[in-house]
Amino acid sequence: MSQSGSQAAAFFNEVARHQVVWYTRNDQGSPAPMTSSGSRAMPYWSSKARAQRAVEVWGGDLRVASMTLQKWRDEDLPQLAEEGLRAGINWTGPRLTGWDFTVAETLNRLDQALGTGRFAKDEPAGP
Repeated sequence: MSQSGSQAAAFFNEVARHQVVWYTRNDQGSPAPMTSSGSRAMPYWSSKARAQRAVEVWGGDLRVASMTLQKWRDEDLPQLAEEGLRAGINWTGPRLTGWDFTVAETLNRLDQALGTGRFAKDEPAGP
């Protein structure tokens, strides 16, 4: 499994276990960088330490924030879908790279990690 693949797997397992999602933000909102595929993605991390490393890489006035898994699933992910954004998952390294998924793919993978067995029929589960 690639480094990005193992980071994505860790994200879903850790988020399912701890029920918390971490992200970065400032007073204007959260960064949604352009990915290598040409889409914008909102990055999320499975631990405060991972998100803090992103703040250190990006710099500026960003800070770490968190939300419950329930809020992320019920409010943030639907908003991402409305805005046409993807979810960046546990991006790492000196340029903060990794996998990003559509909202449907993200929910599929989350359902698998939670063991709920609900899967969207309209999109494949990703890489």
